[in-house]
Amino acid sequence: MMPKEYSRSQRMAEQVRRELAELVRDEIKDPRVNWVSFTAVKVTRDLSSAVVYFTVLNEDEREQAEEGLNKATGFIRRELGKRIRSRIVPSLRFVYDVSIERGTSMESLIAQARSSDADSSED
Repeated sequence: MMPKEYSRSQRMAEQVRRELAELVRDEIKDPRVNWVSFTAVKVTRDLSSAVVYFTVLNEDEREQAEEGLNKATGFIRRELGKRIRSRIVPSLRFVYDVSIERGTSMESLIAQARSSDADSSED
């Protein structure tokens, strides 16, 4: 069986995600983005734009983190251009990743359903 081939956009997305994590950790001094984690990056086929999904450690800091990332977009893109070996550096759009919240919510609902099933089977 041959290894799975990755498209250029998938390789670019992974490289952007890695570089963003380093940039936030080492270069950006804005305290609003200190606890940001990048969960996924989706790059268009033509590599012109990327949607960057992020989460924060504390849910209350979500809006401030998004503001900080948006404010630093120009700097981030310029630094990505220096680090990525590509003629094209995608424009960036930061989006809060709600998938973790949804997963937690689903786990809670499942636990409630199991609890109510256990209660009704005891009767």
